[in-house]
Amino acid sequence: MENNFIRSIRIDSVKITEPYLRALPAIGAIIRQGGLAFHRPVTFLVGENGSGKSTLLEAIAVAAGFNAEGGTRNFNFSTRATHSQLYEALSTVRGRYPKDGFFLRAESFYNVASNIDELDLRGSYGGLSLHEQSHGESFLALIRNRFSGSGLYLLDEPEAALSVSRLMTLLVEMQRLVNSASQLIVATHSPILLAYPQAEILELSSRGIHPVEYRQTEPYRLTHTFLENPERMLHYLLEEQEGVDDA
Repeated sequence: MENNFIRSIRIDSVKITEPYLRALPAIGAIIRQGGLAFHRPVTFLVGENGSGKSTLLEAIAVAAGFNAEGGTRNFNFSTRATHSQLYEALSTVRGRYPKDGFFLRAESFYNVASNIDELDLRGSYGGLSLHEQSHGESFLALIRNRFSGSGLYLLDEPEAALSVSRLMTLLVEMQRLVNSASQLIVATHSPILLAYPQAEILELSSRGIHPVEYRQTEPYRLTHTFLENPERMLHYLLEEQEGVDDA
C-alpha cells in the first residue's frame, strides 16, 4: 500500500447532499467502515448493477483531479454534467505523486475521443483518430499509446468494448503498467480481468465491502456455471420465462 498513489479514501456523510447516494451499498459501507484502503497495485471493484461501484470510481477520479467524463487531468470538456456530487464528500490519503494518469469510462469514451480530435492530440494516441477504429481497437490503442506508466489509471467497465481475446490483451497491458510502478482501480464484471494475479478484489453488496477470492466472485461463479452446462442453464431460465408468460 505504501507504493500506491491513492492509499485510502474516506467519505464525510455530512457533506452528502444527494439522498440517493446514501442508499448505495458501496457508499454506506465506506461510511460505516470509516473508509476504504487500497492494499495492492491492482484493485477490482465488483458488484451487482446498482451497488455503486461506478459512482464510487467516478468520485475517486474527480477527487483525484480527473475530468468526470474521462481523460487525463488536462481534459476539462463537458458534454453534459451528470456526475454526482459524491466527490465533494470524498477525501483521499495519497502516497507518491503519479507521473501519468487516465480515467477511462466506457459510457463516455465517445466524448473523450471527440475531444482528442478537437484538440488535435491524435499523435499521442497512436496517430489515428480513435473514431476511425472500432470501439475495441480504439480502447486498446488508447491504453497502449497513452498509458505510459508510473501512473494512476481508473477504468470503469473496460470490458464493454473488448472481445475475449482483447480482454486477454488488456491483462498483458495491465502487467506492463504494474511493472512500471502504476496503480489501477478497475470496476468490472469480467471474470477474465478478475483473474489478474495478486489483485485485490473488493465485492460491493448490501452487506458492505469485503475482499473476496477470485473463484468466489459472482462473475466467475455464474459464468463457470453457465459454461459448464449451458443447456441446463438455458432450460432453467427459458422455462421459467415461459411460466411467467403463460400466467
